[in-house]
Amino acid sequence: MALGKAMASRGAHLLNADRGFATGAGLLGRLVAPAFARILDQLDERLREGGIHATLPDGSRRGIGFHAPGPEPVVELRSWLALVRLATSGSVGWYKAWTRREWTSPDPVPLFDMFMRNAASLGGTARAKGVFRLVNWLAHTWRDNAPGQARENIAAHYDLGNDFYAAWLDAEMNYSSAIFAFPGEGLEQAQAAKTAAILDRLDLQPGDRLLEIGCGWGSLAIAAARRGAVVTGLTLSTEQKAWAERRIAEEGLADRIAILLEDYRDHRGTYDKLASVEMVEAVGRRWWPAYLEAIAGALRPGGIAALQYISIRPELFDAYARSADFIQTYIFPGGMLLSEPVFSDLAQVCGLSWEDRLGFGPDYAETLRLWRERYDIAVEAGRLKEFSPDFHDLWRYYLTYCEGGFRGGGIDVAQVTMRRGE
Repeated sequence: MALGKAMASRGAHLLNADRGFATGAGLLGRLVAPAFARILDQLDERLREGGIHATLPDGSRRGIGFHAPGPEPVVELRSWLALVRLATSGSVGWYKAWTRREWTSPDPVPLFDMFMRNAASLGGTARAKGVFRLVNWLAHTWRDNAPGQARENIAAHYDLGNDFYAAWLDAEMNYSSAIFAFPGEGLEQAQAAKTAAILDRLDLQPGDRLLEIGCGWGSLAIAAARRGAVVTGLTLSTEQKAWAERRIAEEGLADRIAILLEDYRDHRGTYDKLASVEMVEAVGRRWWPAYLEAIAGALRPGGIAALQYISIRPELFDAYARSADFIQTYIFPGGMLLSEPVFSDLAQVCGLSWEDRLGFGPDYAETLRLWRERYDIAVEAGRLKEFSPDFHDLWRYYLTYCEGGFRGGGIDVAQVTMRRGE
């Protein structure tokens, strides 16, 4: 791939986000690459569900796994170097190998699904190790969401441009999981159902003062104002703020909604209700207590908060947190999925209950599939010409990587209600 040609295009900063990270390979890696064929034996032994129909660099074919039913991805391994990257740098190296065409697949979703559902039995086989893990952990730590860094991290992702996101999200610009009532339901209807579910959890009443931490492009704020609430939304994205304010003005709701370019740690005010939809993944583990303290501090006694969040299976969290994965390296700098037991315990320490959890991970897989379908249509229609082919490949990889993770059950999305004590 001609990454150099993409340097001047929008989104080039994400293509080059691995600077400072270890992606495997190098001269030593190239010398020892053929020896890494033994990784295939480890995969064959440790894949408990599903299997890989693999074509190897010498043209031979091999079945890997197939000990029990599960996903059956088709993978062409064009270079042993791909296994070096996988073994040393985990998902970061595996993506780098994909950009170099060291491996390919007609559909990577089943592969990511299979890796996720077998994550426990695979152990460290496909995770970063040794100095590679240390380098990637340090690089991720340097992008920690401290107050001075958080806005830069948010801008790296969300300020790609409103036109970019409008090309493939639903009309209300929801960039979080929808909730589907039935197979084949349209994305717009399912996204509206998600928003309604959050507001219903809040028992939102006319006149309620609502704070939304991470208000995105304003869709939930507008829906809440239509129910009679007075809304304050917080974002660190200048692009999102501009879009939300335009939409609010068009809806004639400027007297009921205020969008502030402000960090949740700096905001002061007291509210009846609080909503936060898939914002906490951008907070980072170090700042979980500050985030929960901000929620508790913003609510009046007896106030209600509704949260939508993405978590990783508790038994996988420690290994996940010791390094930086593909998403943290290229897509969401400073991010961290939740360990739900740890996070819910912290919430209770802050005086917040943890009630009525509803998980709907398969709905996120479907949301991601529809986003990818819409993204491909937008690219084919020429609506994203300012972005390079390399960037489009990155974005499709991101959407397939996440879809596979949800289909494999290793990550989940959920809503929960939290109440502040009287």
